[in-house]
Amino acid sequence: QVQLVESGGGLVQPGGSLRLSCTSPGFSLDYYAIGWFRQVPGKEREGVSCILDSTRNRITDYSDSMKDRFTISRDVAKNTVYLQMNNLKPEDTALYFCAAAWGCPVLPGDITMDYWGKGTRVTVSS
Repeated sequence: QVQLVESGGGLVQPGGSLRLSCTSPGFSLDYYAIGWFRQVPGKEREGVSCILDSTRNRITDYSDSMKDRFTISRDVAKNTVYLQMNNLKPEDTALYFCAAAWGCPVLPGDITMDYWGKGTRVTVSS
């Protein structure tokens, strides 16, 4: 059973940066595609970015507005997938989740993943 744990969320001022981490204690993420998703209360969960397994590492970004500011990466040695978020805006305020599956969703609204973390909250406010 893959258990995913997110960390790195918090309160940040507009224009600031955060780096979210996703890891799975005791379980290798190397063979999984890992995606970052976010959800604002009252809205549907949406894809942010996804990276294929460590042998391919191909990245899919789901939003032009986030693609220029957010970067997904994988550190195999640390068994961790990161989401570096720069130039954060108030509209980026959301609960951010990481999820694992054998492949990345094709469409931004496709949240079909096999395993999910509980999320880490990001609040962008002055």
